[in-house]
Amino acid sequence: MADHTTSRVSYTLDSSLASVNKVEQTAEEFAERAGFDEDTVPNIAMAVREAAVNAVLHGNAYDPEKHITASFESTPDSLIIRISDQGSGLNPDTLPDPLAPENILRGSGRGIFLIRAFMDEVNFRQLHPGTELTLIKHRTPAQSGT
Repeated sequence: MADHTTSRVSYTLDSSLASVNKVEQTAEEFAERAGFDEDTVPNIAMAVREAAVNAVLHGNAYDPEKHITASFESTPDSLIIRISDQGSGLNPDTLPDPLAPENILRGSGRGIFLIRAFMDEVNFRQLHPGTELTLIKHRTPAQSGT
């Protein structure tokens, strides 16, 4: 049975692969508890993993002096996940289009594309320093009623 109360947890983590794994695992657990179906849970987890990888790799450049913050909030209507880094900032408008012919064969550059594909809302906020990415997945009426 899904838990439809509001719950929240937040972590401050090192810029490491272990942190990325913890963020992904927490996202998966929150999504399952929020009542998302077995097809949606892995998509949410993948989107959150991509956001965490971006924060650790691109934002903080694996700098041991910098941290990422991950917060997870489940409300009766939505799952809200925020990932922030302490990097130089990101302007999403300057990201290359991964579907453009010149980028199709590139091995990177699909993270934000995947995040936007799997989540209902994606918002960027400049923190100076750093970037906060907010990922929101809404419950469908069928999910909130079970």
